[in-house]
Amino acid sequence: MIDAKATAGQKQTLVEEGTEFKGSIVSSCPVVVRGHIEGEVATPSLTVSTTGAVHGRAKVGALVSQGEVAGEIDADTVQLSGVVKDATVIRAKSLEVKLSTEEGKMQVVFGNTELVVGQEPTSAAGGKKGGGGG
Repeated sequence: MIDAKATAGQKQTLVEEGTEFKGSIVSSCPVVVRGHIEGEVATPSLTVSTTGAVHGRAKVGALVSQGEVAGEIDADTVQLSGVVKDATVIRAKSLEVKLSTEEGKMQVVFGNTELVVGQEPTSAAGGKKGGGGG
């Protein structure tokens, strides 16, 4: 379910369930985490499975997380359906939150988290879009 595209012969870096990695990973191919990473990750694509966890700094093109993330994440696109731990900062151009089912309940769990999505507004913006406060 997680990395169907990656299994079709595409190279990937895999941190398997039962593996704990501490340090820095820099990969030019997608990284799939079924175990636990504590440290820094730089990759075009990071997938965190339901059994996976990434704690630390991640600079990625795309993040798909069904597991646990914590720390500081910079990404172009983010898809969350797992757990986001306290004191986590996520910066992304786009953010998609999918509800996960557990015993008939639909939920995504956020701790004390800072989310920054899209481009920061500039003071020279001509007009307001939408019906924001103000």
